[in-house]
Amino acid sequence: MTDGSGAKAMAAGKLIVGWVALLWVLEVVDQASGNALDTFGVQPRRVDELVDVIPSSFMHFGFEHLMANTLPLLILGFLAALRGTGRFLATALIIIVTSGLGVWLTAPESSNTAGASGLIFGLFGYLLARGFVDRRITDLAVGTVVAVLYGSTFFWGVLPSDSGISWQGHLFGLIGGVLAARLTAEPRAIGGGKPAWH
Repeated sequence: MTDGSGAKAMAAGKLIVGWVALLWVLEVVDQASGNALDTFGVQPRRVDELVDVIPSSFMHFGFEHLMANTLPLLILGFLAALRGTGRFLATALIIIVTSGLGVWLTAPESSNTAGASGLIFGLFGYLLARGFVDRRITDLAVGTVVAVLYGSTFFWGVLPSDSGISWQGHLFGLIGGVLAARLTAEPRAIGGGKPAWH
């Protein structure tokens, strides 16, 4: 590992650990306040709820909910952030907004949706698509490994199976991840040659 890649890995690790630590702090505050932060979840098709599209991805309905999201967010977030923290933050924003708006548009009436799983599904989609978009063999290999390890879990997560799980957030998060891979793609060199894998 070169000094440059080591520094990127360190920055990625700090960012993701800090991100997850914030989620735990918020859940501690939520529990201590009698679940007062649950109001930051997204309730569909109410205009005043659009302001909660971003905050909802940082809130959880109890420690069990948060624990289920912690490990995949640490792993996928770290892998996604290795390409740079700025690119990761842009990617996360695209995913969170896409997932949140999808929930706002399509979730059942009277539901309240919150949690980092939309971001997690988005990071999965982002890692799968990034190798193709950037034409990097290493990114394609990472995406393949992620697909092998988590593919079936993520496939079932976007299907309407469990009424207590927001498959809408998962599905639109996945779409947001693929969109983010395209929108945050590394600029291609201008010239006459064909784009090459590297």
